Amino acid sequence: MPANSPERVIVGMSGGVDSSVAAFQLLTAGYDVHGLFMNNWEDDEDGYCQSAQDYQDARQVCGKLGIPLHKVDFAEEYRERVFSYFLEEIQAGRTPNPDVLCNREIKFGTFREYAIRLGARYIATGHYVRVDHPPSGTRLLKGLDRAKDQSYFLNSVPVEALRDAIFPIGEMQKAEVRSIARQQGFDNFGKKDSTGICFIGERHFRSFLETYLPATPGDIRNPDGELLGRHDGLMYYTLGQRQGLGIGGRKGHAESPWYVAHKNLESNTLTVVQGHDHPLLYSNSLRASDGRWIGTRPENGARLAAKTRYRQKDHPCTVTIDDQGNFELIFDAAQRAVTPGQFAVLYDGEQCLGGGVIESTMPLVADQVYLSTGQRDAV
Repeated sequence: MPANSPERVIVGMSGGVDSSVAAFQLLTAGYDVHGLFMNNWEDDEDGYCQSAQDYQDARQVCGKLGIPLHKVDFAEEYRERVFSYFLEEIQAGRTPNPDVLCNREIKFGTFREYAIRLGARYIATGHYVRVDHPPSGTRLLKGLDRAKDQSYFLNSVPVEALRDAIFPIGEMQKAEVRSIARQQGFDNFGKKDSTGICFIGERHFRSFLETYLPATPGDIRNPDGELLGRHDGLMYYTLGQRQGLGIGGRKGHAESPWYVAHKNLESNTLTVVQGHDHPLLYSNSLRASDGRWIGTRPENGARLAAKTRYRQKDHPCTVTIDDQGNFELIFDAAQRAVTPGQFAVLYDGEQCLGGGVIESTMPLVADQVYLSTGQRDAV
């Protein structure tokens, strides 16, 4: 960050410790810093989305720093661009990641546009990522704190937004961030990191979904078509899930746990298998759509690495991309519970190249799974 710059930076203030320290770092570097608190969800009577408390935490920090704090309501934009997508994907039997869309559409979309109207030259957030700007173009890099790296969630942010973005804590460790917050007298120095999705908060996932979508119970069967029980609705389950199946030990079967291997919307059937490493939980490859690249897209046949979910290690793969923006990844080693609706994100070392939405996978085994439709279909 250039020192003593008079240029204005609008920091997305979430009320958390990361954005608070980001604002402090920018102020120390000499920027004209303003904070902006985004309300992205309607206040709920049960208080699961802690927007009011988060705003008070942001106010306390900005007061300590002596910087203005703006507050804006993006709830309508969030519902139209993120939440509607979330519901559509759930209804389609997939497991969406709305945080990726929130970054692309709201934090680096609507928020950026609003910040420009406030006179901003740059925007900043408390994400654990880095950017650099070599002659070849802007690059998105992993945060130095690998345990907190959030590049996965920024894989779809347009490169023009990244050109105007600053990530002040991308080269810091979380412990250092908390230490600075404590030294500066921020009340949120020990605040728990937010997890999950804001519009669900701490409430039970099923309780939240049932207020928006009708659940359709159906059969739970094993790969041979044996009826094992009933599910509450396919939208409540994701591939690789172990908890909440309600089938326990079954006569004639081993005592090992059951896991979700497949969801068939047509027959409304949940297929489960026994054992954490059952072959039907593994895939050799995947197909993804809506590929978005930060700069030049990868070349066909490129040897890269990919994550198919957050907090996963990078896995070596080969990529093939078509003219419509769809791509296929073939992995060196089979991957467990690759889930349609999640994002496949590509990396070249520490550089995040972009990604796309997982559409389908190729099972590790060529066997077929009985889907209680009177025939055997591919997974």
